[in-house]
Amino acid sequence: MFLKKYYQPTAEKDWQGRIDDETNFRSFRWHQWVKKFHLLEDDIKAAPGGKEKNFCFLGFFCDKGVRKNKGRAGAAKGPLSIRQEMGNLPCNFAEEVKLFDAGNINCSGEASLEEGQKALEEAVEKILKMGFFPIVLGGGHEIALGNYNGIKKYVYQENPGIINFDAHFDLRPYPDGGNSGTMFLQIADQCQKEGSQFSYLALGIQKYGNTKSLFDKAHEIGAEYVLARDIKDYYIIDNLEKIDTFIKRKSNIYLTICADVFSSAFAPGVSSSHPLGLEPEIFLRLFKHILRSGKVVGFDIAEVSPRFDLDQSTAQLAAIIIFAAVNVLGGYDD
Repeated sequence: MFLKKYYQPTAEKDWQGRIDDETNFRSFRWHQWVKKFHLLEDDIKAAPGGKEKNFCFLGFFCDKGVRKNKGRAGAAKGPLSIRQEMGNLPCNFAEEVKLFDAGNINCSGEASLEEGQKALEEAVEKILKMGFFPIVLGGGHEIALGNYNGIKKYVYQENPGIINFDAHFDLRPYPDGGNSGTMFLQIADQCQKEGSQFSYLALGIQKYGNTKSLFDKAHEIGAEYVLARDIKDYYIIDNLEKIDTFIKRKSNIYLTICADVFSSAFAPGVSSSHPLGLEPEIFLRLFKHILRSGKVVGFDIAEVSPRFDLDQSTAQLAAIIIFAAVNVLGGYDD
């Protein structure tokens, strides 16, 4: 069991912020509403209402995969930065919506990347079994392997479909072990060994960010994708139809977001920035549409790197995305 080795409970300082009122819920901010618990010690169950009303945050302190992928390290501190921005978000939902924080998987220092991913897998599966909707805060995009496998263990009937907002396919070969650019090929290889279906839709792919061999690999394994240049207002109907076609084939969806999918004007704090990336408003239309399908089992946001951020803008964007998810799934998105 790797969870015990790499687990770290949430610190009190991780959730702080402005206080407008100490008793009136309508004036509360998230840091006043989040309940922290120890994933290994506390026997806690989600409140009535199902996963759509019970959200659980989990940090992944790791960017070893980014380093192995020769990217700009710094995303290991992403969970702290994102929590800092989430703390001041307003509670724009009813009191039946509950927010929890289960702590972190700490894969920093000399820790093993593969063991850290296994610990994340165990943590995600446990959070789902407790009745929560997991929202994992990265960390490098190597987060995807552990999160996917945790969700897969929980749903077990079929492999979850993967929807990845990303500038890169992350289908690189891994003769020297996995990194932040190999996870989806690793998952595809797992599926092949099991004789099961691999379902992958990548949204926001950059032509200048992927070699021809990566496009070849995507075609070879049946991956679907939409280029970043085609995610525009005037293509929105086409984008939604492609997403709907993919979702209809699956019972469960794992949703993952690499912050480098956004234009560097909005998300400078990433491992690999892209000036021609997506605009957040268009992204949110697609993101909310996917969530409204009712099939998303959990999601993560990866590669928010405070080291390269400007005025916390990338962490703020991540917090806004999580804010949107809680309000959509909780039924309070107007």
